[in-house]
Amino acid sequence: MNKQDKKYLENYSIHDFDIPLTSVDMVIFAIIDGELNVLLVEREEAPQQGFLALPGGFIDLQKDEDITATAYRKLYEKTGIKSPYLEQVESIGNKNRDIRGWSLTVLYFALINRDKIKGQKSQNSQWLPIKKALQQNLAFDHKVLIEKAQNRLREKTLYTALPVELMPELFTLTELQTIFETILEKKLPIKSFRRRILNANILHPTDKSKLSGKRHAQLFKSTGIDREYYFPRTLVL
Repeated sequence: MNKQDKKYLENYSIHDFDIPLTSVDMVIFAIIDGELNVLLVEREEAPQQGFLALPGGFIDLQKDEDITATAYRKLYEKTGIKSPYLEQVESIGNKNRDIRGWSLTVLYFALINRDKIKGQKSQNSQWLPIKKALQQNLAFDHKVLIEKAQNRLREKTLYTALPVELMPELFTLTELQTIFETILEKKLPIKSFRRRILNANILHPTDKSKLSGKRHAQLFKSTGIDREYYFPRTLVL
């Protein structure tokens, strides 16, 4: 920092300017009982006390090095969950989304596989199927935020292998296809889907299997590069 900047800061106060409320909100997705679910938290204090809302909160200037650090911190504080995948969706700000005044939120979505959410319940949080969640009277503009995150997840499902993040450690190809179909709300051709997945080399076959109908189906596991993989072609629905 040069002398001119130091002198400037001696008389500078950020509070001399109007500052919008700034927060981070998260749409946390999981597949539960064959449906795409989202985690909602009941607000414990005003404004909109008692309303269901997305997990999130304000930036801590002392603890958070950046916005993503805020997202990971609030995710853990609100849910006790540490997601391996967190993605920034969009920044939304205006004077109408919060009764306290002009506010800005940075929206993230997280993916949790169903094994990790077992036992992750608290008195003021609940998992709801996304269609049911969107029918609730949610706090602030959180219904819009959920829709934005869901659209981003759908878009990425068309050209990446990101849905693998929702799977348990071991799974069948049929179970993986079902996850893709659940997100896209569309049936996919079995042969072309399996060819697409197996040619990508994003899964390791194991020597284990599970009974699926009347047959034993081979179990696979992720190679760990799934979130970075982009398919050469987008799925055509």
